[in-house]
Amino acid sequence: MVDEAARRLFIAVDLTDDVRHGLAAHLRAALGHAPVPGRPVVPANWHITLRFLGNSTEWQCETVLAGLTETELGRPFTLSFSGLGAFPRPARATVLWLGVAEGSSALTGLASVIEDVVGSAGFVPEDRPFHPHLTLSRLRPPQDVGRVINSVAPFPLRQQVNGITIFRSHLGGGPARYEPIEVVPLG
Repeated sequence: MVDEAARRLFIAVDLTDDVRHGLAAHLRAALGHAPVPGRPVVPANWHITLRFLGNSTEWQCETVLAGLTETELGRPFTLSFSGLGAFPRPARATVLWLGVAEGSSALTGLASVIEDVVGSAGFVPEDRPFHPHLTLSRLRPPQDVGRVINSVAPFPLRQQVNGITIFRSHLGGGPARYEPIEVVPLG
């Protein structure tokens, strides 16, 4: 499935092309020529992370994949989006994100099931509660993004979530590149 070299992995809900292109157009229309502040995530990399695994061995990858395919992950569901937000807060943001409206509780339940699965592969439990969101930009040093948050209306498109994807992250030489390793269907 993947080579023996260390793999930087995460589990996520991928976006449909319609949502990806629609969101890019929505942000351009709201912000005009002003870019999203900070270091924007390129649209090709937009997703909703359910669990970051980091460097993983072949055994861990196979154990997680087996656990995900053998576990009841829940039924497919609809995902809709809300407005922008920031971590830890808009006045001193380090992450600018798009929130989730419909499907938020389904994502939270899915993240909880995944947390149990990855624990069986030896991953340390997450120390922060899960907050469903799509990262748009990382800001170093922190910035006030209140104006940006207030200038972008909620994103109106929706999508069906039929599965989750295990991604491998390739770093270096420009923006990160995310390679889908395996898609695990819901239902």
